[in-house]
Amino acid sequence: MRRRGVTVLIGALFTALLSIGVLAAPIPYVVLGPGPTVDTLGTEDDKEVIQISGTPTSTSQGQLRLTTVGVQPDVKLLAAIIGWFSDDEAVVPRELIYPPNETREQVDQRNAEDFAASQTSAETAALRKLGYPVQVVVKVVSPGGPADGQLQVGDVITSIDGQPVTTATGLTGVIRGKPAGSTVTVGYTRNGAAATVPLTTRAENGQPPRVGVEISQEQPHPFELKIDLDEIGGPSAGLMFALGIIDKIDPEDLTGGHVIAGTGTIDDVGNVGAIGGIPQKLVGAKTAGAKVFLVPADNCEEAVRNAQPDLPLLKVGNLDEALSALEAVRAGREAPRC
Repeated sequence: MRRRGVTVLIGALFTALLSIGVLAAPIPYVVLGPGPTVDTLGTEDDKEVIQISGTPTSTSQGQLRLTTVGVQPDVKLLAAIIGWFSDDEAVVPRELIYPPNETREQVDQRNAEDFAASQTSAETAALRKLGYPVQVVVKVVSPGGPADGQLQVGDVITSIDGQPVTTATGLTGVIRGKPAGSTVTVGYTRNGAAATVPLTTRAENGQPPRVGVEISQEQPHPFELKIDLDEIGGPSAGLMFALGIIDKIDPEDLTGGHVIAGTGTIDDVGNVGAIGGIPQKLVGAKTAGAKVFLVPADNCEEAVRNAQPDLPLLKVGNLDEALSALEAVRAGREAPRC
């Protein structure tokens, strides 16, 4: 009996040690959880997140908080089991976050680039809303090209075939969308005088149709603007950055003294796009004391499924709708919800 008891004890100990080893083994999953939230109107690491000089700025009584998702990249089985049973976390295949053909460093670099691009688009959309339009400016005229002798360096292109030109990519897209040999009417201003000129597109060496100019996108404004925030990646902070810029320059307090959280990409013309991690971002917003959450229209269904108690979900498809939603919050009116 004694030998049998020792055998059972050793077996149990071996099983326990084996279980511990299995639970501590890495698995091909990552755990997503609520990440930090940041007030775009406030400071981070003793620096203003949105820094503006050369023009008066206003101080808000509330907050505009961007939301993030925290990623645990190296997950053991035990952590995954805990995540599976957690209401605040999600366990997803590692390849969804870190594709097999990319290193973690490459993914981090791409996220950093997306974050920088989101800041640029947020600035463009916000400044446009504040009355500083985008200008598409001719930088180079190709000798012998369709525009040679017709357009000059410094011309501001304002329309094409009667339609306003609002971005450089938009202009390029219209021209490349027409067959080579098409005639387009280009509107422009030169030294403040408006004019139009017909240009015939040309394709050479298998390239898309062109009119023979190189352009840049400019947005003159009489002040300096900088977004200073590190350790965050991806494009989903664009909407909250745009709102933060407008709030700081516009004398009106967009928040009405409330803590407003939200998420969403934004493009140069103010369209708000879908993002990932809505469930975790809602938890982070609730923890930060948010009173409402701005949700991209395409994320509404997922947001409703993961709604937090007493955190209204306001549906926004573009910057104008976001501003209207905040106006309704300030006035105590109902805003469109998910």
